[in-house]
Amino acid sequence: MTGSSQEFIDKIKSIKEKRQAVILVHNYQSPEIHQVADFVGDSLELSRLAAETRAEVIVFCGVHFMAETAYILAPQKTVLLPAPDAGCAMADMVTPEALERLKANLPGYAVVTYVNSSAAVKALSDICCTSANAIKIVSSLDADDIIFVPDQNLGKYVESKTGKNFYLWQGYCPVHAEITSAHILKQKNKYPGAKVIAHPECTMEVINLADEVLSTGGMVKYCRDLKNGVIIVATDIGMLYRLKKENPAITFIPASAKATCKDMQLTSLENVLGSLQNMSGRVTVNEDIRKQAYLAVKRMVELA
Repeated sequence: MTGSSQEFIDKIKSIKEKRQAVILVHNYQSPEIHQVADFVGDSLELSRLAAETRAEVIVFCGVHFMAETAYILAPQKTVLLPAPDAGCAMADMVTPEALERLKANLPGYAVVTYVNSSAAVKALSDICCTSANAIKIVSSLDADDIIFVPDQNLGKYVESKTGKNFYLWQGYCPVHAEITSAHILKQKNKYPGAKVIAHPECTMEVINLADEVLSTGGMVKYCRDLKNGVIIVATDIGMLYRLKKENPAITFIPASAKATCKDMQLTSLENVLGSLQNMSGRVTVNEDIRKQAYLAVKRMVELA
């Protein structure tokens, strides 16, 4: 860590106390951002922490839909996104207008929306899900016909596990789409005996080669329980920092060194400090939309 980085870290920690703020950091964020985190986790885990914390200010080091979800659950708090341009390519692949048209064409279908989506899309949904609870959520529904938005890869995986009839929105995560079966086979050949863990946003060809299919939170628990060995990790390479830090006896191998989200890397110590100093990057949601989105998220929390 450079001296200048340490100076930023010290200033952030100082002003954080004055602002009565909490800093939430997604697993995929860069190592320097992990240094100022109060909590590190996946998007929904962090949003639920945002709702439960006594802090008045939430600094969300992630992307826009995550900060929105924190506001949906905790509208009484100030939610800041230090990198206001940090979006999500997959979330942008579905608009509320297009979803409304699809719902009109498929009456009777239940709309299950992945949390990696805008508040406006969540507001049009019957229920939300995460990569960790999607199978449980879909299985719990009375409906057999499902519109799954926006991740077709997660949708295909859940469809294969539940046997329900899915209409898959044709969205996907470009980072996970970067990971191919060729990457997995190459690393398995190089590291015989290694376990493969894959995020369910990966394609089915990758999932079919995995020993375990896990959310980022699931990966943390799996590796903690495994204790040692070699693991090939099929997700954003930002995940490896936390896994290595918490499990030094395990050797972690990225499935693809190119699998990295540029939006996740937009957060810097400088803009975290600037956000706290100026209370900039504030994220809010229209109240009518927030109330409807809250119902979809609340149903998920209650079922899961």
